[in-house]
Amino acid sequence: MKIIVCLKQVPVKDSLLKIKDDETWVHEDDLSYEINESDHYALETALRLKEEHGGEVVILTMGADRVREAIKQGLAKGAERAIHINNESFTTIDSNINAKILAAAIKTEQPDLILTGLQTDDYGSAQTGVILAEYLGLPHAGIVMEIQKQEGSIKVKRELESGWFQSVELPMPALLTIQSGINQLRYATIKGIMMAKKKEIKQPTLSDLGLSESDVAPGSSSLKFQKIYVPKKTKQTQFFEGDPKDIASQLVDKLRNEAKVF
Repeated sequence: MKIIVCLKQVPVKDSLLKIKDDETWVHEDDLSYEINESDHYALETALRLKEEHGGEVVILTMGADRVREAIKQGLAKGAERAIHINNESFTTIDSNINAKILAAAIKTEQPDLILTGLQTDDYGSAQTGVILAEYLGLPHAGIVMEIQKQEGSIKVKRELESGWFQSVELPMPALLTIQSGINQLRYATIKGIMMAKKKEIKQPTLSDLGLSESDVAPGSSSLKFQKIYVPKKTKQTQFFEGDPKDIASQLVDKLRNEAKVF
């Protein structure tokens, strides 16, 4: 079974973010990066499926040279090889464009299963995996908490609202977006780190994937940030006077309709 895992690098969670002068995003040059949390769990899920059923795990990522650090971590944990779409122009925040690029790379591999994290820790749109499944014409399940491989299909347990879960069976090939906490993450061993140095990292160009720079240029994005800012802290105090019963009624109304605490 061939499994492709999509990994993304995101700024470290406790990074000090500084907003750009044009207020459209943050300065990224001085940030440190790490693998997106739910992508970690997607990789662990793929490695466990491989160990149980055989096959190979292929890492797929895109971006600048710094992304190779994430690739090395994945290879050291047990993935067999990686595909790195290296292009400095990948500054888009559009999930549709990201999915288009990933789909072009995946079509050359013909995997049995594609795993992505549920959402990224930077933009948090939770859309790339869903759109990717549409581009590939594959069945998709999201917020996956458990996977059981069956003959020609895969059964998954999905997390729903209010503590509910849903079991779904999908034909393979399929795409799943993995929820954080689905399993216990492993650490790379010294042996794994040494072996990772000899593993293949393929770097296809956009033309290799049948794409052009105009297909992925920032100007072709349909999603744009108008302004980001730090919320201003404000305090408001309101005094209630009069009969205690009227005060209690007013307080309940405020808590229910304004504060939304119940």
